[in-house]
Amino acid sequence: MASRYLLRPPFFAPNVLRAARFSSSLAWVANPIPATFIRGGTSKGIFLNRAHLPTDQSQWDAIFLGIMGSPDAQYGRQLNGMGGGVSSLSKICVVGPPSEAQKAAGIDVEYTFAQVGIRDCIVDYSGNCGNLSSVVGVFAVDEGMCTPRISHATASRPKLTGSVRTFNTNTNKRIDNTFLVAQAESGSRYVPVLDGERASIAGVPGRAAPILLDFVSPGGARTGQLLPSGRPLDTVRISLSGDSSREVALAVSLVDATNPTVFTSDRGLRAALGIPDAAAIDYAGPGVVDALERVRQAGARLMGLDPLTQAQPKIAVLSPAPADDAEADIVINAFSMGVLHRAVPMTVGLCLGVAARVPQTLAWDALGDRRTGSNTGDLVRIRHPGGVVEVGAELGSGGEVTSARVMRTGRRLMKGVVWW
Repeated sequence: MASRYLLRPPFFAPNVLRAARFSSSLAWVANPIPATFIRGGTSKGIFLNRAHLPTDQSQWDAIFLGIMGSPDAQYGRQLNGMGGGVSSLSKICVVGPPSEAQKAAGIDVEYTFAQVGIRDCIVDYSGNCGNLSSVVGVFAVDEGMCTPRISHATASRPKLTGSVRTFNTNTNKRIDNTFLVAQAESGSRYVPVLDGERASIAGVPGRAAPILLDFVSPGGARTGQLLPSGRPLDTVRISLSGDSSREVALAVSLVDATNPTVFTSDRGLRAALGIPDAAAIDYAGPGVVDALERVRQAGARLMGLDPLTQAQPKIAVLSPAPADDAEADIVINAFSMGVLHRAVPMTVGLCLGVAARVPQTLAWDALGDRRTGSNTGDLVRIRHPGGVVEVGAELGSGGEVTSARVMRTGRRLMKGVVWW
């Protein structure tokens, strides 16, 4: 049965784009390839076993583009693949065993995240996906790659839980997953439990079993520093589209925790673009999108990152929660790959949770009177276009970030094979 997967179906041969990308090493990669389709948080992605891919990572792009149905320059819908035409649905995680050094440090599995372009051929490995990170441990246990660390039920915690320590190769950071488990009938292994009605997250209908996502020492995930510029507040100057002679200045906070993010404020954006306080900001408007992309690129330069790589850093606009909003502390509108995110990229939400604990950042300022005064363990309630999410951050005595946490849910959608 397995041998037939070594034969590439003949209907791929006329595809000039793919043929140009194939090399001799790809000729022997299974097509279709074993895969699992999983929702993690507000994202969905294809999960692959690293053993089923070429050892040369430079060969992965062609496979991932084929899986997702990219590039789709004309329609942007990825109808020829598993993608859904938006960045949160065009993602892949490759999971495998840890290195010997990682194993010695207590890591159970490592994984690499790929953000696949929709209209282009770009496969970006520069950052991580917080949402899909939440189900890496589930996939690894399902595939028999590792055994979860079991915490047995107690009076205060009546359910059996398992934890998996994962290592993200994009950011070189440890991320722990903790989820409900059930003992298999044989009694020799544990099965992750994702169904149930214990928790809900904004942007996903219904309720499911909770998954605790803990980013260990998340500061400097990409740049090596929590504040890459060395300052909690910077100023960038940009020229507005269509008027290169007109230059405006915006205050930004450049923060690198779980993923690097450029934060600017609603107030600053309005002042720069001449938008009245009483008017709603059209985040899909070309003037706003262009201005924020220019701010993002300027922030990337100050962070020492490639400004032309859209996946990193992200950019987000912050404002204080309205006085009559009893559910949230701060409001965010975040962009992913140049498009307003329908919820919030989880790494951006976690980065905001950390930034809100760092004095003098725009996030600290926006939190304002809602700050409790404690820098350890408190939750920040973030209002985004899809609802509210709570994130927690812990800072050490020296101001270093020791942990960033959030609760997610997930769901297995399909297990089988996928054509590329």
